[in-house]
Amino acid sequence: MNGESPVVLLVEDEPAHAEIVRRNFADFHPASRLMHVADGQAALDYLYRRADYHDPARSPRPTLILLDLRLPRVDGLEVLKTIKTDPGLRRIPVVILTTSAAETDRVRAYDSHANSYLVKPIDFPRFVALLEALGCYWLTWNENPA
Repeated sequence: MNGESPVVLLVEDEPAHAEIVRRNFADFHPASRLMHVADGQAALDYLYRRADYHDPARSPRPTLILLDLRLPRVDGLEVLKTIKTDPGLRRIPVVILTTSAAETDRVRAYDSHANSYLVKPIDFPRFVALLEALGCYWLTWNENPA
């Protein structure tokens, strides 16, 4: 990662889930920067540096995107499709982090080139363990292209 802190873009509309992710990334991956947006349109604005995110200092390019599926304004699958069809964005790993265990959602996500699909556990300790492992894999062990 060229000595730079990894940037994680969390696209999550549920404040409690966003707070759990924020706290756990701060505990387990303190060198990472977690950027949070609450809807699909804000995610696209962030990635394309539009509107409130026109300043690159406010919208650093993410190393990893954690994307919920059920989002206001623009659905998570539409955000995923946009990312994965854009040559400037498609190499950014996108992990679907959702409450949906539906087979149709998993198939649609992988058909749209999601890098991983994780279902949020209802059990808090399991959710924390999932976030710790997710961060270790994607921010420590995984090798992204330059």
